[in-house]
Amino acid sequence: MIHRRWSAPLTGPARRHRPGLAGLAVAVAAGTALVTLPQAGSGPAEPPPPPRRVEQEWPGAVRRELPARLADGTAYSPVWFLDPATSIGTAPSPDGRHLRLVRRSADGTVHQLRRLPAAGSPQYAGFTDSGPVVAWTETTTGPDGRGRTEVWAAEPGSARPARRVTTDGGDVLLVNSRYDLVIGSGRLHWVAAAPGDARVTEVRSAPLDGGRVTVRTEPGAWTLSAWPWLVSAATGDAGPVRLRHLVDGTERTVPAGPDELLGCGPVWCRALTPAGPGPGRLDLFRPDGRDRHRVAGGDTHAALVDVAVRDRFEVVLYTGPTGTVGDGAQLRLYDLTRRRTLVAADGVGLVLCRGDALWWSTGGREVTGWHVLDLRTLS
Repeated sequence: MIHRRWSAPLTGPARRHRPGLAGLAVAVAAGTALVTLPQAGSGPAEPPPPPRRVEQEWPGAVRRELPARLADGTAYSPVWFLDPATSIGTAPSPDGRHLRLVRRSADGTVHQLRRLPAAGSPQYAGFTDSGPVVAWTETTTGPDGRGRTEVWAAEPGSARPARRVTTDGGDVLLVNSRYDLVIGSGRLHWVAAAPGDARVTEVRSAPLDGGRVTVRTEPGAWTLSAWPWLVSAATGDAGPVRLRHLVDGTERTVPAGPDELLGCGPVWCRALTPAGPGPGRLDLFRPDGRDRHRVAGGDTHAALVDVAVRDRFEVVLYTGPTGTVGDGAQLRLYDLTRRRTLVAADGVGLVLCRGDALWWSTGGREVTGWHVLDLRTLS
């Protein structure tokens, strides 16, 4: 099966996209960058006071730092946090012949969970968990250029080896979302592109312990959200978003205003208005239209595909008047409960959020360190 990743991977060339579904990648790219123009005014205005920092608002917030390299000198990229001090991540083997998936303990001890030949352009993605079990997808490319995706699981806290859940991943769609792989009703769920050129999405699932894959087809282009919801895959243009409940079949349509790019989950929606005749802005509101309010202007970018993680924090990057995301970006959290913006870190690069952990890199293209914040401790 050909593996497709609808948002561009962190490294390597972008993959070819199926017409009709490919617009999701455009929407993600457009939805996470606002180009700002100066706002017209009669004169210089008094700048607003800088937002408070996370550690000022929550002195008990738990955050940790970890080196960007393992003891053997290889570069390490975390992909999941079991706790703020213990992570799962990827690192090449010292000889460069394999890409490893390892558990890294607080003392730096490394335990290998999986390894794949580097010649197959391996990717580990879609991490999620259920209790002690962590699941993910593995994609490799064969000599014929065709990709193959399998689903794996492990109990990283035990000595048991990782196990294959299924080899029948299908034409998997990944958008760098926390919902690329979802556990619900005792099964692992993911979406794949159906064969052919029609706009049809396969919702695939398998028992967490392994077993036969069931396939449910849904007309249209969809991605998974918080279980059991699907969200329509946008085309990259302004337009409505649909939410479909996989259990009871109900559907909601969220209309978009002029020039708005929407992203939605079942609890919150994000509206991005790129700068044009006026300044850009970022709003949050409920899918039924209630409680709409402005979060930021065109000097701020959505840092994640997912809207309002933990149904509370919108994660953004403040770039200042240049409107450029770069090594000098400031990581901010908009707290929907307190309706205020707080600074989490300065000078950040990559930003990721899975489970209850938010983490980011520093050091620019040559990552020098990783930093993690436990969102459960912000209360």
